[in-house]
Amino acid sequence: MIDKLSDLRTQVRGRVLLPGDDGFDQARRPWNLAVEQSVPAVVEAADAADVAALVRFARARGLTVSAQPNGHGATGDLDGAILLRTRRLDSLEIDPEARRARVGAGLSSGRLQAAAAPYGLTGLPGSSPVVSVTGVALGGGLSWFGRAHGWVADSVTAFDIVDAEGRERRVTAGADPDLFWAMRGGGGDFALVTAAELSLHRAPDLYGGRILWRIEHGEAVLEAYRQITATAPDELTLWLDLLHFPGSDPMIAVDAAHLGAAAEARALLSPLDRLPRPLADGRRTMTVAELGTITAEPTDPGAGSSRGELLTGLDDAAAKTLLAGPIAPLMSVQLRHLGGAFARPSDSPHGPLTEPYALYLFGVPADPATAGAVTARQRELSGALPVSGRKPFTFLCPGETAADAFAPAALDRLRDVKRRHDPHGTFRSNFPVLG
Repeated sequence: MIDKLSDLRTQVRGRVLLPGDDGFDQARRPWNLAVEQSVPAVVEAADAADVAALVRFARARGLTVSAQPNGHGATGDLDGAILLRTRRLDSLEIDPEARRARVGAGLSSGRLQAAAAPYGLTGLPGSSPVVSVTGVALGGGLSWFGRAHGWVADSVTAFDIVDAEGRERRVTAGADPDLFWAMRGGGGDFALVTAAELSLHRAPDLYGGRILWRIEHGEAVLEAYRQITATAPDELTLWLDLLHFPGSDPMIAVDAAHLGAAAEARALLSPLDRLPRPLADGRRTMTVAELGTITAEPTDPGAGSSRGELLTGLDDAAAKTLLAGPIAPLMSVQLRHLGGAFARPSDSPHGPLTEPYALYLFGVPADPATAGAVTARQRELSGALPVSGRKPFTFLCPGETAADAFAPAALDRLRDVKRRHDPHGTFRSNFPVLG
């Protein structure tokens, strides 16, 4: 392997780091520090031409390339692939009249939101402002505004890519429908994205925030959550969080985001105002650039262990199960209300999300004993709740495969696209479709 990489630095203009170089260990780490990522080299591409040169280099030597802007979703299973960092590909162009954005592969969701907000427009951001827009889109993408506008991938209109031959080209529904379909939610197994174009959506008004109660009010809060989500319009998204942070008492929270006026949002959320006095109420009129403040997720890498599921319902039995045991050793148990546009037809690998709720279980594996306890509690809760057996691709975790996200027919089609567009296996995503 060392011999194959000896002249890598002469092929690209960006930084190349090999084992033993200063900064190599830092550069190869994924976002989740609980995942070990052993790679023979890290390339920080300067531009799209660098990406193309790297692909040609790897192809000529029978090597593989795996792209990670920041390392979100890493599984540690890179099989000796060269790790491509695309953080420097962070260009951004917005056409407010056409409601269209062109984003580089390394551009963060938060930067897109900050640029779109002054025009009364929004992308489809999730809970974290630091993930890359293209990385989320390649995995389908669950957004605060997905109930109104569907998968993040549904808004993508074009990809600028480097294909397995090392050629730069543009992929659209008209130019290459199969590849375009696969890339809108099937992962990064088919090409390396250097930029993407996507539709923006109107967002002249936004009201949201987190309301936090002591866990003893959990039953009442969960019942209000069920009541609101049963009739919520597509413009309103609610997430429920059971939280137990180290050194604090367990709590329950409702996170809200409403694409509309404050008065309308307050009326829709009025069942929450009839609950016991909360510990904190952060609801307010905000801009779409401030969405990341609602859940206040960490913006620096850290260790974590997660598991995602889709729930077929939230009946009395499921509600009782959620509140029956302690939250610990988990740090959070999150329910995301889906439905709306998520459940409508989508020309994407996953297709419509017909399940009404997504479940996300997160803990910190501080030591082996805690790691085992976290995994056991995740398994216990998932087994006791009405899960469908499918998962959103972006919720997949180490040890799971693409087959856990896609129906057999969709997976077969993805595999066919992979074999035709990358017959030598030059690209490897976090969750390979052929794995």
